[in-house]
Amino acid sequence: MLAIVVGFAWFSFDADTRAAFNAFQIATLILLAGLAASFGYALARSRVVAETDRLVVVNGYRRREFEYAAVVEAHLPPGAPWVTLDLDDGTTVSAMGIQGSDGARAQVALRELRQVLAAASAR
Repeated sequence: MLAIVVGFAWFSFDADTRAAFNAFQIATLILLAGLAASFGYALARSRVVAETDRLVVVNGYRRREFEYAAVVEAHLPPGAPWVTLDLDDGTTVSAMGIQGSDGARAQVALRELRQVLAAASAR
């Protein structure tokens, strides 16, 4: 959407205004737009997937797989940006696929994740 707005703004400039930009400035704008697109894509691909034998967490461009036994708890404190997974080795992992800003939908996803973890630990 941002690319469409910027493209529209660029073509709405008159010829004199567009001519005031040199090649380096245009290349810088294109580079910044590419960086913004890559960050947006990384955020959009974040997800948490419960497979039959493991939990898959994709945060940005990093994919991590955990055995269910390795995940001790999943929690989303009030005001937290996303779910945090407590692991059996004492570390934590952010699960950006469940965003706290999603409100009730995030709570439902957290509840479902906890049910999957409980069912897996009962096996």
